[in-house]
Amino acid sequence: MDVMPQQGPESRQPPEPPPGDPYALPAEGATAVPPPPPTLRTTLRRAAFGAVAAGVLLAGALVAVDGREGGKPAEPGPVERAEAAAAAGSPASLSDLTALIGDRQKWVESHPEDAPSLAVLGSAYVEWARRSGDPAYYARAERALEQSLEARPGERENGEAWVGLAALANARHDFLAAKRWGESVKKRQPKTWSVYPVLIDAYTGLGDQQAATAATEKFGELRKGVPALARTADLYRGQGWREDALATAREAADRAVRPAEKADALHRLGELAWERGEAAEALAQFDAALRTDPGHHASSAGRARALVALERTDEALSAYQSALEKLPRPEYALELGELYASLGLDGDARTQYARLREMVAAAKRAGVDESLVLARFEADHGDPDAAVELLRAQWRGQHRSAAVADALGWALHRAGKSEEGLEYARRAADTGVRNASYAYHLGAIQRELGSYGPARRNLEQAVRTNPAFSPLAAPLARDALDALGEPPAGGPGDMRPSPPPAPEPEVRREVTPEPKKPQAPAPAPSRTASAPSAPAAPSSSPSPSASRETPGRPEESGSGGAAPAARGA
Repeated sequence: MDVMPQQGPESRQPPEPPPGDPYALPAEGATAVPPPPPTLRTTLRRAAFGAVAAGVLLAGALVAVDGREGGKPAEPGPVERAEAAAAAGSPASLSDLTALIGDRQKWVESHPEDAPSLAVLGSAYVEWARRSGDPAYYARAERALEQSLEARPGERENGEAWVGLAALANARHDFLAAKRWGESVKKRQPKTWSVYPVLIDAYTGLGDQQAATAATEKFGELRKGVPALARTADLYRGQGWREDALATAREAADRAVRPAEKADALHRLGELAWERGEAAEALAQFDAALRTDPGHHASSAGRARALVALERTDEALSAYQSALEKLPRPEYALELGELYASLGLDGDARTQYARLREMVAAAKRAGVDESLVLARFEADHGDPDAAVELLRAQWRGQHRSAAVADALGWALHRAGKSEEGLEYARRAADTGVRNASYAYHLGAIQRELGSYGPARRNLEQAVRTNPAFSPLAAPLARDALDALGEPPAGGPGDMRPSPPPAPEPEVRREVTPEPKKPQAPAPAPSRTASAPSAPAAPSSSPSPSASRETPGRPEESGSGGAAPAARGA
């Protein structure tokens, strides 16, 4: 959204002087008759007038400077702030974003062929819909971006309209379409930095960690500063590198200047603290984000989660209701419904679940796919078979993120297909992300299948990572651990290799010679032949050929045959 209009509606360029203006300078090369030299009296009069004029100008300058807050230049307006944020790759505040949308709407009404301004307007609509929770703006964004491409196709230096369409596809959870739009821009203009954030989101939604990592690194090369640090912290977080994610997120927060950018960075620190189970630290970061930018409504939902963990339930209920009022997302309705259910308020829980269904239906009408959150609801509170069907469709559509893998594994378990669900639950855990809910799901499935050792480890990891990861699931994880009991002393037996069997003593057996068969009489020896030698005495040890017939039997191969078997056990 960094493309600027060809000429802003509030251009501050000085106007051209009208023709015949007496104060306009003569054309270059013009001549005039030189005036006669002034007299001494005239010269003195001009000097006096000049001194008076200089005093007046100086006084006016002092008054002007005094009225500009200590001599500083005038602060930029909301439109300029939104444009500057977009040019830096940072989020704008909702108030500034609103001003930018109104400014571009007014401009394109009289300039419907201004492709860059239409691309800016469409991208601003996408951002507004995403941060306000109003999916109706996605249709407006699509119309503006298509109108921009009609005025100037993407192949003719209008890649920002394609970037806007990629951002729109990501917001609608159509990650394949986002990937196609983004890679079209990348192929033609690989140094266009604005395409890499949308590609990172698309690759992450598709579960392609390798491509997401490469796009993040490229974005960091092309765009230094807070936006690159924020994306790098998210990458580390998704791979389970908590220390690196925390250090990078803190650097982003320290370097952020604009309020919306600072609030975003503080919110990220709150999420990292929440995942570590540090509820008080998370609450402090979410509160700081809201103080910095009161319009950062996602921090209200984060604040509610932290308050639940701190057992400040009444405040948590109020925070959730505030978040849903300002940012109506279906996942917040699910969280609030589960909080009500944990308190025994089943009627209020059902109200929130019905609200969730309404939100999902409204999103679907606007082209937004909310199958993931709907399937999570169905798996635990509705129809697990319907959840499996929804998530299988996601998987076939190449939406193979850790979140989809975890949800599909859990839905299969809830539908009575734990063996198949184990594969997907393991896949989610193998991404490296430290998520207590993923560990709980994997441990519960392993317990159902009788793998008690791995189940105990994963359930312990869930409650150790974040003891209050869910008001409903966290108590169930602790109950499952209690049912499993403590592991046997010394660790599980299957983790200790069994000792090799003691070698059997070698038994020396005498070989009894077989009775000789009757042979035909030998021919008479010739006169030149030597006398026959005496027959050899029979050997008392077994012959090599006899021992080769049964090489694997210990009674014949001695102690050497038992060691490999013991090592392979």
